[in-house]
Amino acid sequence: MHKLYTRAGSGGFVVEAALEMAGVPYERVDVTKGVEPDDQFREVSPLGQVPAMVLPDGTAMTESAAIAQLISESYPYARLAPATDDAGRPDFLRWMAFQTSVIYPAILRIYYAPRYTTDPAGIEAVKAAAVAEVDRAFGIVDKALEGRQWLTGDHMSLADVYLLMVVCWHPEPRKAESAWPDIARVCAMLRDVPVIKDLNVRHELW
Repeated sequence: MHKLYTRAGSGGFVVEAALEMAGVPYERVDVTKGVEPDDQFREVSPLGQVPAMVLPDGTAMTESAAIAQLISESYPYARLAPATDDAGRPDFLRWMAFQTSVIYPAILRIYYAPRYTTDPAGIEAVKAAAVAEVDRAFGIVDKALEGRQWLTGDHMSLADVYLLMVVCWHPEPRKAESAWPDIARVCAMLRDVPVIKDLNVRHELW
């Protein structure tokens, strides 16, 4: 059985969504924020970050997008991502990578700005630059959604679930409704998906 180390409101949301939508049984271990991780968890996640997962064979894995992608490949019947020979596959890979390499790091700079400067006087500038970067990135994603239902085309994928998660982390989560209408549309559809709705009871993203 999969063993998932996670925390409400964290990147574990997309991993839990993937496991739930695929119907994969898993053990959830809640990691308390601000508490020093124990040695067992450090072996799984050297940085002490969630989500982290131990696979059935004992292999440890970190990074939310990588775990989500592995689940999609391991359980193709769930259609969590386009197949490797599907026309939507390049878009899936592109937007998963874009969100983890551009949006997620910028969001971290908003909420953990002191980590990104040695000058206390520069903290607000770090935050402001990060918000601008997030907004610019969402603008790019919104434009890509023009004329299509989901990021990969006509079928929902974990790239869309990931998008919902990072949008909810924006300091002004309702900004999407006016600034990025196609992102707002996708998020509204996802919030009506039973699995997603049920997960939010615990994660409280919106």
